[in-house]
Amino acid sequence: MVAKKLSIGFIGTGIMGKSMVKHLMKEKYELFIYNRSKEKAEELINNGAQWCESPKEVAKSAEVIFTMVGYPQDVEEIYFGSEGLLNNASDGVVFVEMTTSTPTLAQKIYHTANEKGLHSLDAPVSGGDIGAKNGTLTIMVGGDKEIFDKVSPILSCFGQNIIYQGDAGAGQHTKMCNQIAIATNMIGVSEAMVYAKNAGLDPVNVLGSISAGAAGSFSLSNLAPRMLAEDYSPGFFIKHFIKDMGIALEEADKMNLQLPGLELAKKLYDELAEKGEDNSGTQALIKYWE
Repeated sequence: MVAKKLSIGFIGTGIMGKSMVKHLMKEKYELFIYNRSKEKAEELINNGAQWCESPKEVAKSAEVIFTMVGYPQDVEEIYFGSEGLLNNASDGVVFVEMTTSTPTLAQKIYHTANEKGLHSLDAPVSGGDIGAKNGTLTIMVGGDKEIFDKVSPILSCFGQNIIYQGDAGAGQHTKMCNQIAIATNMIGVSEAMVYAKNAGLDPVNVLGSISAGAAGSFSLSNLAPRMLAEDYSPGFFIKHFIKDMGIALEEADKMNLQLPGLELAKKLYDELAEKGEDNSGTQALIKYWE
């Protein structure tokens, strides 16, 4: 006898969430979705996802609920508001919080959920719009191991590199490591492309050489071509990256840890945002030199 699939709720059907829901739909999960802007969910609704008018309605409809929104304050509202998830879910519901947020908030959700007979995981992702579309996201998970094991088959619908990192908050701490590595790498990628142009080289040919060598990275292979094509559409918004770098710097400060590379990257991105680039993709960093 085939076990019944768990019903799934998904809050946040933006650039990445929309693609992730599509993967769940392919696997025939019963889906309940909510997004602040309903028009961004119309395609999913037309293809069979059930629209909910509020997080409260999602909480009362699904057994496993994923959330992927913009900022920690959005997470706070969705989980702790009177119309939010924690105050309206039935016993045993599992929350999987995938927004890049603070480890402290992940732990707060975890403990409050446990007090109410609920469960939560913090499971931020990396891979951007490309990883979401291809189902190849990296997923970093914190929380109880048995709950992680329970939802792993669902996570595998949109991720390939899925690693349990430890207790609540560990997923978010791991994501901070990811963002720190990306931040300074984006400076290097941008400077390499600017250098190639100023040296009179064909930057496309240069990219073909260096992306396959020791300098290779996701950003070099996937975002440098967008830089060269002057395609600054967001796979990941600058405004959200600035938020992530701010969280990482705050956490580092709590550990009395200096991160000068991250501080420089945030300074450059802050300057771009002030010039109106906050809704551009992170590859727009190259505009700093132009």
